[in-house]
Amino acid sequence: MGDKSLRSVMVNKLKNISLVYLAAGMSSRFGGKVKALAQVGPNGETLIEYSLNQAISSGFSKIIFIVSSLTIESLKGLFGDNYKGVPVEYALQYFDPIERDRPWGTAQAISVLDDFVDDGFVVCTSDDIYGSRAFQILFDHLQKSDSAAILGYKLIDNLSNEGTSNRGVIDCYENNKVKSIKEVLAIDPKNLASKGLKPETLVSMSIFAFPKEVVYKLGERFENFKNKNKGDRKIEFFLPSEISYMIEKNELKMIVYPVSENTIGLTYPEDEEVVKRFLASKVAKSDSDTLNAV
Repeated sequence: MGDKSLRSVMVNKLKNISLVYLAAGMSSRFGGKVKALAQVGPNGETLIEYSLNQAISSGFSKIIFIVSSLTIESLKGLFGDNYKGVPVEYALQYFDPIERDRPWGTAQAISVLDDFVDDGFVVCTSDDIYGSRAFQILFDHLQKSDSAAILGYKLIDNLSNEGTSNRGVIDCYENNKVKSIKEVLAIDPKNLASKGLKPETLVSMSIFAFPKEVVYKLGERFENFKNKNKGDRKIEFFLPSEISYMIEKNELKMIVYPVSENTIGLTYPEDEEVVKRFLASKVAKSDSDTLNAV
């Protein structure tokens, strides 16, 4: 078999991995706006465009935005059905505004993907910038494994300078298999010890790789959760606690990949200028490195 035929066979064996963005919420801490559409890039790119430009080179077969009735029109107006040659689809995370103040949470968001994902998928927030390597690690993981995966970031490098942060603390075995992810609220650099945390503690920044089976499992659990909590306008079906439950019941295996890179994103209005300056400095450094190499 020639090299060309061999390459063709290898390509045909690749899984169709989708890239999924959580984009259903309007942020009260960000003035009730869609954070993903803040224009923070050096060329006026929105935050989510900047993220997509980092991600799509990994080889994703499609882009899926999980949206609500509050965000779908804005995102459709920006992206339509295609972004730089990659198909774009919209999965609606429904909630009844008569009964609820907001969607049911991140785990419910994943449960709406049933008719959208083909094989595995990488899911992340639409208001953080992760870097190209983050997407490539998780894309490559799904190509070779049927297990789930998460990136583990050092806590101290991923806290907001403008207020407290909520983080999913990752507990794992020595072989990097995840035991649990526990949501810890209101963290700042001064209260780590009181919360049983260390600067180097690995935390989730809400970027995961999942096999498609997770969609079905979360869908079943969400129906039970919704029925049990009917009438509660605010309670949410959180992804970290559901992942931990599935791991405990041996329904899911998850690997953590520790990474040294930091994320940067938007939580408070003041963060917008911080992100703009950070991205502008990265472009300036890249230009300087190019000139020095000539």
